[in-house]
Amino acid sequence: MCGRFTITLPNDAMGQHFDARVANTVPYAPNYNVCPTNQVHVVKSGETGRQLVAMRWGFLPRWYETENGGPLLINARSETIANKRAFGEACRQRRCILVATGFYEWTKTAEGKRLPWYIQRRDGAPIAFAGVWQDWGPVETRQSTCAIVTTPANRTLSQIHHRMPLILEPENWALWLGELGKGAAPLMRPGAEDILQFHRVPVAVNSNRASGPELIEPLPVQAE
Repeated sequence: MCGRFTITLPNDAMGQHFDARVANTVPYAPNYNVCPTNQVHVVKSGETGRQLVAMRWGFLPRWYETENGGPLLINARSETIANKRAFGEACRQRRCILVATGFYEWTKTAEGKRLPWYIQRRDGAPIAFAGVWQDWGPVETRQSTCAIVTTPANRTLSQIHHRMPLILEPENWALWLGELGKGAAPLMRPGAEDILQFHRVPVAVNSNRASGPELIEPLPVQAE
């Protein structure tokens, strides 16, 4: 599961990191509280090479008559994505990378209090979430939408959640984006144990209206 994340790199730096041309519609960064239905930074590949573009986080299948015409599809499970009506075609033909610098997960106390954790790469590099995308709506109002592919959590992340985003290493970007043809199925596995680290952060991030770098500041586990 991935329901909230951060993006703190400047747009130009994102483009350089992923060797992608930056569209003039990409959203403002930094954003320390990226929420479902927000516009997010997405790398996709086409005839003219890689592009960094804006997409709605919340995949809209073609048969949805409105944006609220069905469940909000922000994640797609790696185990079933190829056979799901909503995602199957996109998994084969429209794979993408969502750019992040970190993401949040929550644990619960015995009393039911939600405690947020911030997760990032140990090496400080941007995180490449595997994703799928779909254009939706009539031509005059068409929008691109996307979802993050998830896998079972590795041992590291299973301490706080049973699912994790599918994280792609640089050597696998081209294969996932379809630049090397088919054969991306072997990439659908949990990330290596040593690539991520996490720490507790203030409960302010529990609100989707919260913002600012203080949301990712480390908080002692005993606090609050």
